[in-house]
Amino acid sequence: MKSGTNDQKILHAIFNRLYEYYGPQHWWPADTAFEVMVGAILTQNTNWHNVVQALNNIRYAGYMDARFLYKHRRSIPRLIRPSGFYRLKSKRLVAFLDYFIKEYDGRIEAMKRKRTGTLRGELTAISGIGPETADSILLYALGRPVFVIDAYTRRIGSRHGLYGYDALYDTIQSIFERAIPRRPSLYNEYHALLVRVGKEHCAKHEPLCDSCPVQHILSS
Repeated sequence: MKSGTNDQKILHAIFNRLYEYYGPQHWWPADTAFEVMVGAILTQNTNWHNVVQALNNIRYAGYMDARFLYKHRRSIPRLIRPSGFYRLKSKRLVAFLDYFIKEYDGRIEAMKRKRTGTLRGELTAISGIGPETADSILLYALGRPVFVIDAYTRRIGSRHGLYGYDALYDTIQSIFERAIPRRPSLYNEYHALLVRVGKEHCAKHEPLCDSCPVQHILSS
């Protein structure tokens, strides 16, 4: 993708068109920042419907609190089973809880006092938490201006020659962050809109290009 003003024009046009077409997405749906963190870990390699079932299990058990969930960590595999890969995700969630409680006493406000770069380094150092999950926590739970790059973002951009699908995560992220004002609310909405168009039009197989709301923008 060409750098500079062209990036800004194209990415702004895409956002404006998607927002006009779909409207606000109200993402990430959660009652608390901690729930967002848990959801970010559980949503790896599954769809959101399955994550909601797992989150509801945790909530109905009364464990949607870092300390309670960590205290009852033996119940985590059973509670998050609907999310898939539940044994692996249980280990990742427990590792995150261990970090969150030991480093920040399980308090979101304490975590918010740290610099974004420091937090990102800490999060990605936890087994099973990569850049996408870490950035989802930073953006959606902590309100930091980091643009989340996921499979939808890669697919949409690469299909239209904006960048290669296998480009480094940080390379794609920098394209968005250089072109789009660093506002958490804007990054939140933009990422959610890309997920929406990815699900409804830019499917992995048999994409609906003719009806895609950004088709003309990206092909012009």
